[in-house]
Amino acid sequence: MIAATASPTIGRRGGRETGPDNSARLAAAAAVSLTIAGAAGAVALVTAYQRAEWGQDGAFTWFWAGMLIFSLPAAWWAVRRGSSARLRLAVLIGYACFTFLPKLLRNPAGPLYHDEYAHWGQAHDILLDGVLFQQNPIVRVIGDYPGLHATVASLATLTGLTVWHTALFVLIVAHVLVTLGVAVLAAQLWPDARIAAAAAIVYSLNSSYLYFDTQLGYESLAIGVLVWALACAMRAIRAGTPGARLGWSALTVLLTVAITATHHLTAIWLTGMLCLIALSSSFFRVPARTAWTLTAISGASVGLWMASVSPRTGRYLEPYLGRALDQFGGMAGSGSGGRTLFSQSVAPWWEQYAAYAAPGCAALATAGAAVLWWQRRHTAEPVTKAASAAMLLLGALYFPATLLILTPSGAEGARRSWAFSYLGIALAAAPLIIALLDRSHRRISVSGALLLAGCGLVMIGNTAAGMNPSYRFPGPPVFGSDTRASTPEVLAAAEWLRETHGRGARLVADRYSGLIFGSYGEQEPTTGSESFPAYQLYIARPGSPMPESLMRQLRDWRFEYLVVDRRMAEQVPEIKIYFENNEPIPHDGRPGFTRAQLTKFDTMPWLIKVYDGPHIAIYRFDFDRAGQPIRTGAR
Repeated sequence: MIAATASPTIGRRGGRETGPDNSARLAAAAAVSLTIAGAAGAVALVTAYQRAEWGQDGAFTWFWAGMLIFSLPAAWWAVRRGSSARLRLAVLIGYACFTFLPKLLRNPAGPLYHDEYAHWGQAHDILLDGVLFQQNPIVRVIGDYPGLHATVASLATLTGLTVWHTALFVLIVAHVLVTLGVAVLAAQLWPDARIAAAAAIVYSLNSSYLYFDTQLGYESLAIGVLVWALACAMRAIRAGTPGARLGWSALTVLLTVAITATHHLTAIWLTGMLCLIALSSSFFRVPARTAWTLTAISGASVGLWMASVSPRTGRYLEPYLGRALDQFGGMAGSGSGGRTLFSQSVAPWWEQYAAYAAPGCAALATAGAAVLWWQRRHTAEPVTKAASAAMLLLGALYFPATLLILTPSGAEGARRSWAFSYLGIALAAAPLIIALLDRSHRRISVSGALLLAGCGLVMIGNTAAGMNPSYRFPGPPVFGSDTRASTPEVLAAAEWLRETHGRGARLVADRYSGLIFGSYGEQEPTTGSESFPAYQLYIARPGSPMPESLMRQLRDWRFEYLVVDRRMAEQVPEIKIYFENNEPIPHDGRPGFTRAQLTKFDTMPWLIKVYDGPHIAIYRFDFDRAGQPIRTGAR
């Protein structure tokens, strides 16, 4: 794939072609060195996770030592002048497999992240019931985008593997394909396999690459398809015959439809990227009919899907950006509404500093890429000039998004945008990296050493900015952390409810109990929203009547159970959320509830306690008794 678009100079070093014997020696040297580095890196990663789980110091140091001991040599072999196209391909595949290792070691046996519970449960339900487009109790729109879940469920049926192990296979393949896809896309712009490899390495430095886009989530699959759709689109734009253009366009459309049925944001970003390429082509007077046609088809695919299949998607996405802009305006005006980065974080100082330095490195790379583009604008091939200008514009979107991370509502959206905007930075900066390396004919130059050091710095910084330590490292149970919500007590309560009362019951719960009851428990929890403020049940003071509108909603929508985690009166959630974003609950460093607020349900005549544990209680709704007076003693 990469070799197909490589220039005749690939496989040369210093202007002379490397012979078969030398190529074999280079391949053997690369295999031996990277195998040793990979084994050492894996041991270091395991050590880091063990130290974190046991509460010992040094987990961060061991982790990054393990990552860099393999990643930096792999990057060097990938962009080395004497490396053959086959060696580069093998290095990139090995690099993709190794960079999947941190997430694989983090949770090899089952879901761990918030969205993983939802997607795992969705695939599991499809496997059991054989029905697509089912409502999901944890993330309400993912049932409308069944591409990932149908793929996992189908493979699980064919192979007999569990849903989780099938998902791991799909995720590993997707991770490899996104890495190779970036290289193939870069090769459509510049016929130099070194630039292609450099683009893949730079893209791997984005904050989502190690953890977010390796989790069981629809973006993890869709973003790899996006990269290959763009590569096919570029082949269609470059095609010299109508037949070739039609064939590559048809493949692009097929991948576009697959993305649309898999993930809403990725489909929207694909449309935007195609539009940037079309606009840039039109501006530079490059034939743009194919680009505009593919843009229109992509936009129509997204619009038709959202209108006919998932009209709720717009309402689901709007609050994130709208509230973020409101909070950003509040910061600019009154100074309120912001968030403090790394507040109470256990990340070491050097990791936090790297997180602040990473955007600066990206800015320098983007600026340098823009200068190089300007210098070569008269000699560059027209399609390359137009497409690389579009990638510069795409990469520029990364920087305003970094400002949104200063707002509570915008932080999540900012992080999710970086995986897409960083594609532009990677493709634009790759020629600059090779140009800097080519300034020296020595095997290891000052430029090369600085670039490797910069890669390490940006990888550390972006990962630190993208994921909290509790998401990246194991450890003891922590209240209010999605990755550590699966405690034995909550699992036992969810299992008890499923075994004694069946699956599919509607219940009200906090965010963290809802994850377990909605996945392992196979129930349908809700944590509340602006239109259905179920959290008012918990907020209400003892002796105060419940809002009549809420009680009517609970009755009409046939809710059966209420789950109460009494730790909400004892501890502050690590991620500062009890139920959902923008909840009307104070987050001032103290528990948001009193013990009385969470034990008042024992006296409610329309609630019957059916389960009681050290922290978890389950009540059954009995709305026929809602008008009776409150009992004076707990049941």
